[in-house]
Amino acid sequence: MAGVTLTDIEADEDVAARAGATVYVCVTCRNPKDQEDGPRPGLTLARAAAKAAEGTGVTVCPVECLANCSRSLSAAMRCDGTWTYIFGGLEADRDAEALIEGARLLARAEDGLLPWRGRPEILKKGLIARVPPRDFTEGD
Repeated sequence: MAGVTLTDIEADEDVAARAGATVYVCVTCRNPKDQEDGPRPGLTLARAAAKAAEGTGVTVCPVECLANCSRSLSAAMRCDGTWTYIFGGLEADRDAEALIEGARLLARAEDGLLPWRGRPEILKKGLIARVPPRDFTEGD
């Protein structure tokens, strides 16, 4: 089975939009050492992801909390009919482009699963969970 390459993604810029690729970024996330009243790194990550998503067809949605505080910064991604992926351990100044790249890979996945091969490293080591699509039944 052939893997998806970055060339495949770049050749079909509309695929993320057609599949409804969305990245949800927790804007209330902060690291334990961050000051309570300081700027939230989650918001910084959301803004960087929105900038990285420009022109890709991926939508970035800020959300108040993904309830993954012990492994923040957190984000999730989904497309119509795919599994939803939840990630933690993200860095505001490093991982925005990886989230968008992952959403584009997921949008191209015919089986609805984010491929391991070609996935950015942070989306391998930072995976918290994957949640099946609403219409999933075992054996699909």
